[in-house]
Amino acid sequence: MVPLNWYIGLSAIIFTIGVIGFLIRRNIMIMLISVELMLNSVNISLVAFSHYLQDMRGQILVLFIITVAAAEAAIGLAILVSLYRNKAVLHTDEIMEMKG
Repeated sequence: MVPLNWYIGLSAIIFTIGVIGFLIRRNIMIMLISVELMLNSVNISLVAFSHYLQDMRGQILVLFIITVAAAEAAIGLAILVSLYRNKAVLHTDEIMEMKG
């Protein structure tokens, strides 16, 4: 059996990679992927704690987080496609303003 510390360490490493990717990279697509990495690292820790404590509430919460992540990805990609069609840029430095 794998100890709980390994799951929490893996979750911390993945969350750190997501934060660094979000803060350093200026590509919108990479920023969306980094947010997904952060959400999935939280899911790993929730499932690990849920299994460790023998409680199903953490695993149920993971299902809600996955649903929110799917909605966030769909809306984010729709905004990304719309932005690319209008301005043909994907870097946040080149986007000056967003008009409706």
